[in-house]
Amino acid sequence: MTLEIPRLLLIDSYDSFTHNLAALCRQAIPNVLITIIKNDDFEIGNLLPYLPYFSAIIVGPGPGSPEVSEDVGVVRDLWKLKDHDLLPIFGLAIENGAILKRLKAVKHGLMSSVHHRSMDLFDAVGSVRAVRYHSLHVKLKEDGEVEELAWAHDEENGKVVMAIRHKYLPFWAVQYHPESVCTEGGGVQVLRNFWRLAQTWTKKKDRSIMNWNEEVGRIMGKFWPYPTAPAPLSTPNDRPAVIVSSLLRPEITVVDACEAFGASNESSRFALLESASQPGRYSILACISSSTLQITYRVGDESVTLTKNDQVSYETLGLQDIWSWLGKFMHSRAVEDGSPQLPFWGGLVGCLSYELGVHSLHIPLCRDSTNMHPDVNFIFVERSIVFDSHTKRVFVQSLKPDDHSWVARTVERLENLPLSSSSASDLAICPNPTITIPNKNRYISNIQQAKEHLYAGDSYELCLTAQTQISIPSSGCKVGSASWQRYKKLRKANPAPHSAYLRLHPTTLLSSSPERFLSYSRPPDSICTVRKAPYITRSVAEKALIGNPKEVAENLMIVDLIRHDLHGVVGEDVEVKQFCSVEEYETVWQLVSVIEGRLCDRAHSISGAGDQLGWRVLKESLPPGSMTGAPKKRSVEILQQLESQERGIYSGVFGYWCVGGSGDWSVTIRSCFKYDESAGCSGSREEWVIGAGGAITALSDPASEWDEMTTKLQSVLRAFGALSSSAD
Repeated sequence: MTLEIPRLLLIDSYDSFTHNLAALCRQAIPNVLITIIKNDDFEIGNLLPYLPYFSAIIVGPGPGSPEVSEDVGVVRDLWKLKDHDLLPIFGLAIENGAILKRLKAVKHGLMSSVHHRSMDLFDAVGSVRAVRYHSLHVKLKEDGEVEELAWAHDEENGKVVMAIRHKYLPFWAVQYHPESVCTEGGGVQVLRNFWRLAQTWTKKKDRSIMNWNEEVGRIMGKFWPYPTAPAPLSTPNDRPAVIVSSLLRPEITVVDACEAFGASNESSRFALLESASQPGRYSILACISSSTLQITYRVGDESVTLTKNDQVSYETLGLQDIWSWLGKFMHSRAVEDGSPQLPFWGGLVGCLSYELGVHSLHIPLCRDSTNMHPDVNFIFVERSIVFDSHTKRVFVQSLKPDDHSWVARTVERLENLPLSSSSASDLAICPNPTITIPNKNRYISNIQQAKEHLYAGDSYELCLTAQTQISIPSSGCKVGSASWQRYKKLRKANPAPHSAYLRLHPTTLLSSSPERFLSYSRPPDSICTVRKAPYITRSVAEKALIGNPKEVAENLMIVDLIRHDLHGVVGEDVEVKQFCSVEEYETVWQLVSVIEGRLCDRAHSISGAGDQLGWRVLKESLPPGSMTGAPKKRSVEILQQLESQERGIYSGVFGYWCVGGSGDWSVTIRSCFKYDESAGCSGSREEWVIGAGGAITALSDPASEWDEMTTKLQSVLRAFGALSSSAD
């Protein structure tokens, strides 16, 4: 029988493309309602009573092997459904007349022409060029119960099955990824054909689909797309106004202003988010005083630590997580009337650790005694100075009531500010740094182990990293300005559009990151934009321009992962605006992909949905996919084993969360950081950490990956006066 409102059960095997598949189903099947469960949410005995409520099942892909029970969970039991429990299923092969084998050459993020029989799933489907993410494949038995519908011809692997159907049961499957952004043909039409075939089988068998009810919804969960604002928030009655004034003084530099507002005083807190090169535009200087609130938190803590006026207090989280606490904190301070041309009016500025994202994936942390940094480290900025490098205007802002006199005094101070005569080359850097780089043999061994995981199907791409330790005698520092001097050295040696100098005790972070992670605009028309845009060499740029498979594959895997993250929060409206295009800036190139997501009109009507969008996308997107690989959860678990230490600040993000509802976050790479028990230089030595690494794919050469890692490392070592040969 045909349902007016079809219902699909989508089983997620911890893949990072599941929401892309859900979006494709919504595109292919009008008005479909989709319930997503993990493959280990239910034992088969507990799931069977709820199958009559669904029209069909979609089995999503996932890492590992279908022969390993822990990898496939309840999916394996679906292969053995009895006649009275049967329903159409898309995504099954093993145990139905197919043998699992390894490919000689794995296909991760690579595209192939798919040939088909123009029938069944491929009825009215023309040519297909499909994205493949697999290292395993099925070999069909001649006398088996499964028959081939489509195939690919690989130079290395020969003929590889790409689609099958069961001869007697309502089971179909494809090996390629119809939901990938780069799959051409064989996507939405194949899902439409599956739905047509499923309806035909259902009608033939006179199968009835039971009516949904509240109890079923409580057990099976909400339909995707998920509600955007789970709990409406009350709107603050008294929204403060943003006081703003500006001046035009083209000759003033960000460095001049920073040094006038306390950058050289190591014992004080300081925060600068700087666009030190193109295509960056705005730089944000936080004007911090003792009354500026600092918020810190470590995963596992039961409370948030609040520091203000040198007094420390604690606020218990209770049943809420740190993200909900931050969301409520910012909602109560929301502002609507700042200058629309400025990206930041005031709000939270700081950094989030890699481990905060790991925890959100429900992966246990092995807390490392060498990593004492807070996982959340923010200040709430009420006074700020914003520099516009395009117009050369400088804006002074305050969220404090009746703060016009401070704004006026600050403008006057900037107008009369003397220009600095010092340069980064004149800076005294602490002598005799002791630099301990990663062990080359171990790093290469880790690359080889990572590739074994790729061949086994555990991951498609792994971002392997390692840490370099730098120890410097504190006695050699010019007291009170060492880290600021290093930042000036770093910004000169490696200017970047997403630079930062954050001195938020106990963490000091110097960053020259080339990679924006996530930005989101102000409500009500909030748009979330994720850029996958690493700096590349001219050689890589030229390869990318001609479609080099390795470069395209590395980026495609992360673009598909980012689409999944965005779909999980905003729903269907996610679009890849730009894919793997080469952009040139001065003397560097970027391989740029841009993905945008926006809330549907229905979600915008929910109270509080707009100003919750950004932080919900941020939460669901961490850690950055470019720093993990895909699928994200399994990749992070593998990397934990290989790296055997926490990453801390490295591989997390830094940026701002504006009181107007917008935000801008960059990936913490090309960076160094240190931990101090107390403000200022402490102990006999300063201990700095630099993280570096690269994306490992099946096509990676271990020696080349080592060279790439050390090249990235050297760009930061220059801030310590280290020669490039130090990393040889």
